This record gives sequence, C-alpha cells and structure tokens, in this order.
Amino acid sequence: MTTSHTLAAEALTVGYADRSVLTDLSLEVPPGRITAIVGPNACGKSTLLRSMSRLLPPRSGSVLLDGRAVHHLPARALARTLGLLPQSPVAPEGITVADVVGRGRHPHQGLFSRWSHADDVAVAEALEATDTVDLADRAVDELSGGQRQRAWIAMALAQQTDVLLLDEPTTFLDVSHQVEVLDLLTDLNQARGTTIVMVLHDLNMAARYADHLIALVDGRVHAAGDPAAVLTEETVRAVFGLESRVVDDPVSGRPLMVPIGRHHTGGPVGAATPAASKG
Repeated sequence: MTTSHTLAAEALTVGYADRSVLTDLSLEVPPGRITAIVGPNACGKSTLLRSMSRLLPPRSGSVLLDGRAVHHLPARALARTLGLLPQSPVAPEGITVADVVGRGRHPHQGLFSRWSHADDVAVAEALEATDTVDLADRAVDELSGGQRQRAWIAMALAQQTDVLLLDEPTTFLDVSHQVEVLDLLTDLNQARGTTIVMVLHDLNMAARYADHLIALVDGRVHAAGDPAAVLTEETVRAVFGLESRVVDDPVSGRPLMVPIGRHHTGGPVGAATPAASKG
C-alpha cells in the first residue's frame, strides 16, 4: 500500500500573462480516493492540475502537499510522490514506447544509481496493465491517438507515485478503452491506495468512477463532494448552462445525467417522439 498524502489548494490564484484563470480557489483532495474535476471548457481544470504539480506557479495562495508548499519542495522528491500526465505530452521523434515508459522511472534514479530489477518490473507491469506490451518496440510517433495515450498512461503508472494527476486520460480513446483505463485506475486505487485526481469531460464517467467530484466554473469551485450530491440538475444548469435530467445509473447506482437539447422535451425515457411514432 502507498502512503496517504494530503493535497490541498488554499486561496489559490493562478493565470497566464495578465489573465487570472483560477481566483482565490480553495479545495481539499481526499487522500487515498479518486477525485474527478469537471467543468466547461476554459474553466481552469487543466490550469488547476498544472498548478498542483508545480508546473505553474501561483500568483497568490498555495498548493500544499502534506502541509508544505509544492513549489518549495525539491523537484526529485516531489516527483517520487506526485506524478502528472498532462493533456498533450510530447515525445522526442523516434522514441519507442518502452523508452517512454522507462522515463517514468527517472525520479527513482539517484545521481549514481543504475537501472535496477525493480525498474524492469515497474515498466513491465505498466506495459501489461495498459495493454501496450506488443507496442513496446514501436515508435510513439507511429501510433494511433489511442495507442499513444495508453503509452503515456503506462509511463505515469511506471512512476509509481502515491499521488497521480491525470489531465483527460481518456482523450483519443474509444469507449471500450475509456472503460479499461478507468477500470485500471480504480484497480490502482484499490490495490495500492493511490490518490488519483483526474480531469474528465464525461460527467457520467466521472460520477461512475470517482469517489469525490469537483465542479469548476469560471475559475472557482461551484460544488465539491460525493457524486450524488454534486451531479444534480441544478449543478449541470449552473456549471454547463444545460438543462438535464439526473437519474440513477442502472449499472452503478450512481447519478446519470441525461442532457435535454432543443429537439427533446425531457419526457419519460422510452416515450415515443413524433418522428419515432410515424408509421
């Protein structure tokens, strides 16, 4: 099992150039649980993850790991505890999948230490878990979007951190691989107690797999807590400007959001529409 770590933001203001994206934002990530961050485009989800991983310094406030500001921690020590899979990682031209996954072991290499059996095992387990063993010798830039995304996830797994941040880990994946990746992250959480924080666009996947939801809008936390308390029709309306119905997911029992568009009235599930009733 991993060591539980506390991760929190306190009065965090972060931005780019002269524009603030997050303003006076405070939140706590439940240790040893799965947290999903949801919200509309440009609300600050990726910016929050970048700041939590100390890629983006705060203008004011702080991100705290076990009560210490992450921007003051030694880089290698932080990388052994907290890993990040960014939204659009970039690989050197021609690098193989095995080499990319192996890079996840760099934080565990000391100044004079060499590649060890433990490193071999970590890489092999990450390749196996992400179904990329057959891709190990392939160049990353030759892969499809979905294959490439699984290779990056394997690198994050090989890092074997106690806290793992993932920015849209299901991007480019078809629905079956989305489920496989989210199942894999759940397995990792349950087997090792890894604290997982991920940005997801799919509200229903977020509600199904997360223990804790954070809904952002305009750089602020609109709601946070258990999915059943956060994913409500009011929250969907306030955060996304969308009318919806929230019902029980027949598979998981978690909340399931059914959007209502201009061409639907939000009537009972299974009710015939005028188009469907024509003979």
